[in-house]
Amino acid sequence: MRRATAHHQRGQLDDAEALYRQALARQPKNFDALHLLGVLMHQRGKSSEALDLIGKALKANAQSAAALSNRAIVLAALGKTNEALASYDQAIVLKPDYAEAFNSRGNLLVKLGRFADAVANYEQALTANPKYIDAIINLATALRLLGRNNDAAAAYMSALAIDANRAEVWNALGNTFDLMQRHKDALTAFDRALAHNPRSAEFLSNRGNALWQLQRPGEALTSFDAALALQPDAAGIHNNRGNALLDLNRPADALESFDRALALKPDYAEAMVNRANALRDLNSSQDVIATCDAALAINPDLAEAHWNKGLEQLLLGDFEHGWAEYEWRWKRAGNAPRDFGVPQWHGEDVSGKTVLLHAEQGFGDTIQFVRYVPMVTSRGAKIVLEVPDSLMPLIGAMEGVVATIARGQPHPPVDLHCPLMSLPLAFGTTLETIPGSGRYLRAPINRVDAWRMRLPASNQLRVGLVWSGKPSHRNDHNRSIAFERLAPLLKQSDVEFVSLQRDMRDTDRPALEKSVLLRPDLDTADFADTAAIIDTLDLVIAVDTAVAHLTGAMGKPLWLLLPFSPDWRWMLERNDSPWYPTARLFRQPRIGDWDSVIEALREALASQAATRHTRGDIAYL
Repeated sequence: MRRATAHHQRGQLDDAEALYRQALARQPKNFDALHLLGVLMHQRGKSSEALDLIGKALKANAQSAAALSNRAIVLAALGKTNEALASYDQAIVLKPDYAEAFNSRGNLLVKLGRFADAVANYEQALTANPKYIDAIINLATALRLLGRNNDAAAAYMSALAIDANRAEVWNALGNTFDLMQRHKDALTAFDRALAHNPRSAEFLSNRGNALWQLQRPGEALTSFDAALALQPDAAGIHNNRGNALLDLNRPADALESFDRALALKPDYAEAMVNRANALRDLNSSQDVIATCDAALAINPDLAEAHWNKGLEQLLLGDFEHGWAEYEWRWKRAGNAPRDFGVPQWHGEDVSGKTVLLHAEQGFGDTIQFVRYVPMVTSRGAKIVLEVPDSLMPLIGAMEGVVATIARGQPHPPVDLHCPLMSLPLAFGTTLETIPGSGRYLRAPINRVDAWRMRLPASNQLRVGLVWSGKPSHRNDHNRSIAFERLAPLLKQSDVEFVSLQRDMRDTDRPALEKSVLLRPDLDTADFADTAAIIDTLDLVIAVDTAVAHLTGAMGKPLWLLLPFSPDWRWMLERNDSPWYPTARLFRQPRIGDWDSVIEALREALASQAATRHTRGDIAYL
């Protein structure tokens, strides 16, 4: 038996088995030989034989907590979960501080989806043995499955404080940080995992995901390529690689990656959705819809597929179907609807009721869809309007609104609520019935007067300029322009340019400091100030940002610079907008080709300046 257990501990299973059987040939009821041979047979995948052997061992010694715990492990492997739990319980009765049994029982409970019960078992194991690192790691995993990510991260770090060389724990910690949106910390953790195991495709892929979340797609692509060199048939990594390529404005290459992922895994619905994203960037609208439909054939409840299909239908002007699919946004990951304690309004009779209309997405979306507020009041409703704090001075005094509150602030009692971007569905909006075709937002008159006095007098054509949006926007790489690329436009001597830029980038500052732009943006407090400055201008030239929406909502002339693949609201193949009649659209003819757009702008602006010089005022565009 001593020789057998020594072989067993070294993993020499053939030698160990032969010796256990020799022992049993001499003593058929030898507890240790029966028990340990049972453990060995389970290790060989022969769980039925293992159960029989451990059962015979327990007949020889029914008071062995170790045998009862191992019997539970074998029962669980055979799918006999209730018997397994009962066997663990028997072991723990015999040995109340049996840390290993509590840990193994927790593992079984995790498989059963009973995560809270698993946590309790792991905590019992750690009460018995506070340095039991496997129990700490398992506790962390169960906590993560419960959504208790802060606690999970703390537990993983406790395990690493005991043994910092566990690559898989660094990887798990990185995944937990990603769930917490702590992507920089996740990247650090994945780097630590790779320091211990640099040839792990999983770790490299996770590192790529963290870099992608940090909007470092070039580095993410390098990490994905390294992972695929180790594991070329990993469909998930090909999918992730495609996402990085999309952010690098390489949709054709991204399409190849998604197609490779689908060749490896034909029922990969999520990769189909991403494939649709690549097709959208290539303006292949019908293929986008067909690909989303293929994903929905696999998973009819896949919110991303419904939502992407809706975006494409709206882009094509199919509002009837698009608005309904757009409602699937509430089932997307991380976008659960807020609970106001009252039903959502869907267009039914609302006379005499109070409705909370609330913003849900960006500033531009709020500005675009507050146009629906008068339509709700015309139905006899009282309106409580909730908007972002920086929009309060601009939108706060809309006609028909009984109270305007900042997002998250307490609101008066209401009967119904409706997100602003669900109002088009509630009203059944079509291209022909888009409301607010004229000016529906005005800057506060006192702000306008103040800015007219602050801005220098000029007889030139005065043009507001916005060249980039928030860098954190997922589509920023597609919609924003580096300031230095506007140089041909800024050379026009008969035009005075005014910066309306709300988010300034360090990379733009050197060129901006050398320019002659007026910089009132340095002193703006909120959108009411921006609106007041716009009121003093002849024209605004902007990329697709909130300022563009504000200009259109104020009925001021807007020249909008659009990427090859625009946001759904700007539609395709038209130079005007049904949402903003004063807008003129300048579109990229090819992906990334801003130079052509800027040249078209330069020519149009020269013509506009000449018109003003001849007539003494600006012609409406």
